[in-house]
Amino acid sequence: MKEFFGFGGYERLPEGFFSWQHIAFVSTVLLVAVLLAVVLGRKNQKRTEADKNRVLVVSAILLDAIELIRIVIVCFREGNAMNWIYNLPLFLCSIQLIVLPLAAFSKGRMREAALDFVSIFGALGMVLGMYGAGQNYNAYPVLSFDNVFSALTHSIAGFAALYIMIVGLASMKRENIWITFAILMGFCVTAYAVNLLIGYNYMFLMRHDGTPYQIVYDFVGGSPVLYPLAVVGLFLVYITVFYGVWFMIAGAIRNAERAAGKQNGLKISI
Repeated sequence: MKEFFGFGGYERLPEGFFSWQHIAFVSTVLLVAVLLAVVLGRKNQKRTEADKNRVLVVSAILLDAIELIRIVIVCFREGNAMNWIYNLPLFLCSIQLIVLPLAAFSKGRMREAALDFVSIFGALGMVLGMYGAGQNYNAYPVLSFDNVFSALTHSIAGFAALYIMIVGLASMKRENIWITFAILMGFCVTAYAVNLLIGYNYMFLMRHDGTPYQIVYDFVGGSPVLYPLAVVGLFLVYITVFYGVWFMIAGAIRNAERAAGKQNGLKISI
């Protein structure tokens, strides 16, 4: 247990980023998350919204509880109670620590926007946060506290995103798009300000740290101005593309349903 939690430092050498151990571990975790989302999603598809929401409530509680335990253990392991300032929910994936509880416990347009935000970024964060976490898998053994707890939080967020879409809780209303952009931009501005204050790298806005953001970093020549702007720009482009694809698919489904209704002599309203 001492070795798993890294007390006194890990004796094992890291297997390395994109090693077969890394790929096997994160693929297994991702597969379990996807299967759970499909099974529970199909089971609850025709149930009430309250029944559907119970899964999100449990997911939100688990997500925040695991992250809180992680922060406490890290601070205790490092012997520095102030270590929490380097574990604030200011990474792209960490936003789910706040938005998923909003999706589970809030109401009205805030709930709708939170559900949409989790749907848009949950699965992306799961894939990038596990397969692209070079800063973790180059530093710690695969089966270690740091990587296992990180995989758990990322997979819960990804599970929630897939579950929301399967049970039909994602509204993707056009009038709520600005809230999605506002949530992201608010976190980006906060993360950048905190980075300047404490010299950290939240949202990888200052440097790539071995993540796939290295492509962007190298493309702009490491510019301290262009690099963070490019990273934030990619976030905004991704949101725009996600909504665009969603509306295209929704439109195609509506057209197919209308065509089927006409062929069967039915009058439908969508």
